[in-house]
Parts: sequence; C-alpha cells; structure tokens
Amino acid sequence: MKDIRNVAIIAHVDHGKTTMVDVMFQQSGAWRANQAVVKRAMDSNELERERGITILAKCTSIEWEGHRINIVDTPGHADFGGEVERILSMVDGVILLVDAAEGPMPQTKFVLMKALALGLCPILVINKADRPDARPHEVVNEVFDLFLSLDANEKQLEFPILYASAKEGWCVRDLADTKRENINPLFETVLKHVPTPNVDKDAPFKMLVTMLDVDPYLGRILTGRIESGVAKTQMGVRALAHDGSLIEDSKLTKVFAYRGLKREPIESAQAGDIIAVAGFEKATVSHTIGTPDITEPLKAQPIDPPTLSMTFSINDSPLAGKEGKSVTSRLLQERLMREAESNIAIQVRISEEKDAFEVSGRGELQLGVLIETMRREGFEMSVSRPRVVYRRDEATGERLEPFEDLQIDVDEEFSGVVMEKMGLRKGELTDMRPSGGGKIRLTFLVPSRSLIGYIGELLTDTRGTAIMSRLFHGYGPYKGALEGRRNGVLISNATGKAVGYALFNLEDRGVFFIEPGEEVYEGMIIGENNRNNDLEVNPLKAKQLSNVRASGKDDAIRLSPPRRLRLEEALSYIQDDELVEVTPSSLRLRKRLLLPHERKRASRQGDDS
Repeated sequence: MKDIRNVAIIAHVDHGKTTMVDVMFQQSGAWRANQAVVKRAMDSNELERERGITILAKCTSIEWEGHRINIVDTPGHADFGGEVERILSMVDGVILLVDAAEGPMPQTKFVLMKALALGLCPILVINKADRPDARPHEVVNEVFDLFLSLDANEKQLEFPILYASAKEGWCVRDLADTKRENINPLFETVLKHVPTPNVDKDAPFKMLVTMLDVDPYLGRILTGRIESGVAKTQMGVRALAHDGSLIEDSKLTKVFAYRGLKREPIESAQAGDIIAVAGFEKATVSHTIGTPDITEPLKAQPIDPPTLSMTFSINDSPLAGKEGKSVTSRLLQERLMREAESNIAIQVRISEEKDAFEVSGRGELQLGVLIETMRREGFEMSVSRPRVVYRRDEATGERLEPFEDLQIDVDEEFSGVVMEKMGLRKGELTDMRPSGGGKIRLTFLVPSRSLIGYIGELLTDTRGTAIMSRLFHGYGPYKGALEGRRNGVLISNATGKAVGYALFNLEDRGVFFIEPGEEVYEGMIIGENNRNNDLEVNPLKAKQLSNVRASGKDDAIRLSPPRRLRLEEALSYIQDDELVEVTPSSLRLRKRLLLPHERKRASRQGDDS
C-alpha cells in the first residue's frame, strides 16, 4: 500500500492541467524518448481537441522511483463541475494549479471548495511562471486569502507551494532557483504530502463507482477506487444503490488497471488502487459494487442540481430525415437516457409536448457539447432556447431563480460599457480591482438567465479582449423581466432553394444567415431584420426572363457574406417561439409554428391570456 498515491489535478479552465500531465508522462518515463506523442494526450475526445478544453475526467497512472501515482485529470469549466465533484472521492490529495498571471478564478474557488470540504490537503502549483506578466507572489497571497474564505483548517492552510512552467517542463520550490531542469520537485512533494490510501485490505471487496464508460464488446465499464479487499476476475459481486437496495448480482468478467494512457487487463487489484471493471448491465455512477454479502453501500457525494434546461424534440421541419440517420423520438429518448445515466449532472424527463424531452444541465456549454456530440452521431433534433430552472421558497412561496458569480477581466477603457450592460441585465457589482497588465477585474452577482448569450455581446463590446468566468452562487428572489432581443428576424414565406437575385434585393432589410442555393422552407429564419419586428420575405423570387436587355441590367450580383451562427450562439439567439434545427451537416433557425396564420393565432391567444 505504501507505493500507491491517488491524486487529482484541479484548476480553472486553461490554467495548464492537461499540459502538466503530458510533462509528468514524459519525465516519469511513461513515454519513450523517441515516441511520437500528441500534445494534450489526455484530451482524447474529438470535441476536447477542437475546443481546447477538458470535458470528461480521465484516469491515468505513472511509475516514479518505485511508486505508482494514479492521476485524475479533471475538467476546468464550471459547466462540467459534476465530473469534478464525484472524482474527488477517489483521491487522497489534489494538485491545485493556478495561473501565475490570472490568479485564482471562479472555477478555482469551486474545485477548491469541494476538495477542502472532503478534508483533502492541496499542493499549490503556480503554473505559467515563465509568463512576462506573471505575478507569482501576489497570486500566492490571493490563493491563501481564498483558502481562508473557504474555512480551510490549519493543516490545509500549511499547503506546500511550487512554481512551474508545464510548457517548458520545469518546477521549483523557490523562484530564485535557477536550476530549472525537470518537475522532480512536484513528484517528491506528491509522495511526501499526499497520504497513502486509508483502506482495509483484509475486509470484503467494496468499491464506489465514480465513472461510467460503454464498450461495444464488454458493455458497461465502471471505474472507481477499491475501498476494501481485493478485486479478482470472475469473482461474484453485487451492486447496491445509495439507499441500500439491490441493483443486480453479477461477476467481474474483466478487471482493468490504468497504466499510462492505456487501460490494461489484470487478474487482481488491491484496496487503494483505481481500477475499471466489466460485467454489469444496470450498475452506474454512485452505486456500490462489492462481494455478495455486503448490505451497506458506500457514501456517495451529493451533486449540485442543474440550473438550466432545454427541450429536445424530434425534427419535424420539411427537411427532416434528409441528413441524419437517427430521427425518431424512440432513438432520441434512448440516447438522452443513456447520457443521463453516465453524466449525473444531467437530468432528463419526458416533456408534456409531443415527442419532446426536458433536458436539464449546468450551463449552455454543457448542453451545447451534448447536442454537438449527438449531431456527430447522426441525430437530427429541434432544440428550444435555454431556460433557467426556477424554485419556490417553501416558507413564503416566493419565486426563486439561480444567480451566478460573474468575473470579467477587461481593459480599463471598456469597463464602462461592461458595467452598463450588466446593469441592464440586473447584475450587481460586488468587487472591482486591478488584475495586472492594464486590466480591471469586475465581479458581479447576476441572474443566470441574464448570461444566456452574453459572451458574444461582451466580446463585441470589448473587441475580443475580455475574459469571462462564471460560477453558480445560489438561488435568490426573482429579479423581474429582462429586455429581449432588440431586432426581429427575416422569415422565409416559401419552400425551395434560395436565389441570389432575391437575396440581393432584400439586403437592405437586414443581415442574412444563408447563401444562394441553400434549401429553405416556409417558417425558416433566414436572417435578422434591421427593425424590431419579424418580417416575412420571399428568398426564391427569380429574375424575370425577357428578350429585352437594357444596359446595366445584367451587372454581377455582389452579396455581403452571411452571418454564420455557431451552435451556442444560435441557442442563445433564438426566442421562446423559435427553435434551432440541428442535423449532422446543418444548423437552421426556425419558428416553432411554421405557418403564418398559426403564429398569428398563437400571438392573439398569448395577448388574451
């Protein structure tokens, strides 16, 4: 047992966790000197590589001087906080990475709060110490203040401090040290400060499931840390729910250990090790696996509830079924239920609408990643605008809504416009301080619904220089109605292929989302109106053919390039009476009711009510 250490790497998004794991692989000898390896090796998911963020928590292990260090790389974005919450129960220590220039950010506070609550003692690594705008000593003081504000105990406050550059592959205990060759000080600190697993080797086998993966040949693969006993292949086991009820009896058909980037089959594993097992059909995350005589489940960490929901429904547009292969409500339901099973931060329930499902999660990014993953799997669906999940105060019956701590690092010249926009969105300024490099850090307490779609507007207002971070704060009294989208939309009143001549003549009406030759249908949103009302237009109107030709009649048509919305932008752009049609190769905006007389009837009924 003395040779095992279980440690998680936690940090705010883009502070260098995955790059640090790369360096640990390299310098521990997990990779050969001449081995061709990709950067950010732990980001194995295609979407993770595209977006440059970690979405799923992953396990790995390295050997160093006769010790095995099991490492868990965790997501840094608040929307994927559910991954972090359940992972921390597997480890005995955490490496807290903080950017030497940015300092502690909202997600740093979130992950640290969860780690301290479990009694873990963090190792602080000030990463990116090679940055020209680095301010490492100030950042250490800011982190210490953060520990105090989160009620850390005396032992946790005596955290070891290291300075590093994962990019350059060095780590030192003192910045005055000019011998910057490797990250051995980090390995030594992990072995010294992270305790060995506190487990009972002689008791019956027990393990809490913290991650779920599905293999096409082996079925469910459940990952967790063995809390007691020994796991062996072909041994009889049972799975218990968190209330102690029996889920199923089975046997361990396979036992896997994490060795580097691979999951290797082994015959047995001892208490304290992080393993993956196969052989279950129903057991999932937060269930306890153990010998057939166990009756008491292990305690699972409670997960913060979702704050945002969307309605996923089948695609019922005139172009449905032309691009995707999974288009029925049965397939959509199966896929969403499968996601809710493996991702405990997402909840799915059948909606009152026909062939529709209410999906609740932590934020726009988390739900956007789910939609993007599904469209790449061949699904077609319609998705509504995100809505916040309201609550009622049990004592007073008052309506409560979720609030978030919003932190914006912005150049001083743009601070005024940011505060003005936050005021319109019912945000309250709680702190304002310089953050180095001529930037100001503004902190607001703001309703979650106010931030839907705000990131694009913020980047426009600040010419792309602002950095925005957010963190769920809690529920508070409802703040009242917000101002909606200021511009109306251009709606197609015909079905067919858009014609360049028609779009050219409509250009003074607004900005288009489509190009000539694209398929459109009645009720589809093809652009944004310059005015605040919705306008029906005909994008199929072709030039009248005649044998009379006047000079200048056949000039080449020059169209402005269309405005292409990404998935998250489209979701935040639409209103409650609109949908985003998502297919494997297209994103289209449309009205919920395609026919104009149905929309008029619905608006009259809305006015009457």
